[in-house]
Amino acid sequence: MESEPSEEKHRVKAYFRNLFDMRSNMLSYEELHEMMEENTIIHGANMWILMLAILIASIGLNVNSTAVIIGAMLISPLMSGILTIGYSLAIRDLQMLRKAAERFATQVVISLITSTVYFTVTPLTVATSEMIARTSPTIWDVLIALFGGIAGSIGNTRQKTSNVIPGVAIATALMPPLCTVGYGIATGQPNFIIGAFYLFAINTLFIALSALIVTKLLGVPVRKELDVRRRKKINRIITALIVITVLPSLLGGVYTVYLSVLDRNVQNYLDTEFVFADTQMVQSSADNRNRVISVSLVGAQLSDERIAELEKKMEEYDLSGYTLHVTQNKVIEGADGDRVTIAVQENTIRELQKQLEEEKKKNEALSENMAGQIDCRALSEKAAAVFTKLSELRCGLMYGSDGPTLLLTGKENAALTEDERETLRNFLTVESGISRIELDVEPFQVPEPLPDGPEQEGELSDE
Repeated sequence: MESEPSEEKHRVKAYFRNLFDMRSNMLSYEELHEMMEENTIIHGANMWILMLAILIASIGLNVNSTAVIIGAMLISPLMSGILTIGYSLAIRDLQMLRKAAERFATQVVISLITSTVYFTVTPLTVATSEMIARTSPTIWDVLIALFGGIAGSIGNTRQKTSNVIPGVAIATALMPPLCTVGYGIATGQPNFIIGAFYLFAINTLFIALSALIVTKLLGVPVRKELDVRRRKKINRIITALIVITVLPSLLGGVYTVYLSVLDRNVQNYLDTEFVFADTQMVQSSADNRNRVISVSLVGAQLSDERIAELEKKMEEYDLSGYTLHVTQNKVIEGADGDRVTIAVQENTIRELQKQLEEEKKKNEALSENMAGQIDCRALSEKAAAVFTKLSELRCGLMYGSDGPTLLLTGKENAALTEDERETLRNFLTVESGISRIELDVEPFQVPEPLPDGPEQEGELSDE
């Protein structure tokens, strides 16, 4: 009877031990070492794959396509070199470490050259949101690299291949930061170079550190014992690198959380305190750097005492030190009896200005693209060759809020029928790709007949 609880307890322990056993389905130590040795060798095929992956990632960043960037990360062979660096540190094989570091450094240089060349020749030079997202790493990126690196290191030691390594490649994102550094070099923007390379350094260091930890946990034997002095030196270097890398990202993460808390406090303050029966808040903004909250109110005027109470209330929302700036807009009667407010008018004007600026940018970009795609001189010559009733043809592009319009000018040598005009429009649409066509062709003038009379006959007879 006493043995039954003991057997049950042993079975439970065995269950949980097997459940979290990292050594099951693991490569042998020799197989693992051979794989890591292979990762230190530079193969020409891998370099070509790396350059193509960099080009794909650069294009994805350039056109702001997340799907393309993910595809490039799946192709990239960068991950294996970083895992080998961590493995070689764990087994204290400094020769493997040197070879792995040389291979990885070569890959980084090739990646930077490839991405810099691409962003130098591409006509799209505006930084996209995908690029900007790679320039401000925080402590969250450190955690992603650490946890992703641990998962990748465990998956890399399994006998059967799995989707762990591709998943880690996507999560930790080694390629996009390198491509963004190339963009910064090509366009001369140090903030992109520094921010993106810092993110790449975080991912590299903590993936390697994860590989070191996992290798130790798996009990991989040390290949060469180092003297105590040398081992301590290596440990100090690793510790210093970790501290130097983590500290800025930790400060950035703390600041991000701080701003998030402030934004939440401001929103709670506005949602709770600015609710009135006859007054409505139509606009609000918060400048956390200068500690100013600005609101625009419409309706019944608030007294100075009421505004002072509202400003004092900010302390209850952890907004001490903030200043409240209130703009009160009177309701005015329009000429047609409509009730209009200055605040609403300001908002409408602001929205219209924003729309006009966006339309202007679209038209400018469209103008640049269309100008490079349509050869108006060649199109005019081709139209003159096809439509022989026309001469002195010229064409040009006009831009409006509805998009581009192709204008064709010239003269008729013979009158065009309505069907011929429609055919001309269809011809210009097919050749240019523009649906809106305007024709400004001088109509054919039928020559007036010479007048009959004795004087003309006399003139003719004299000739």
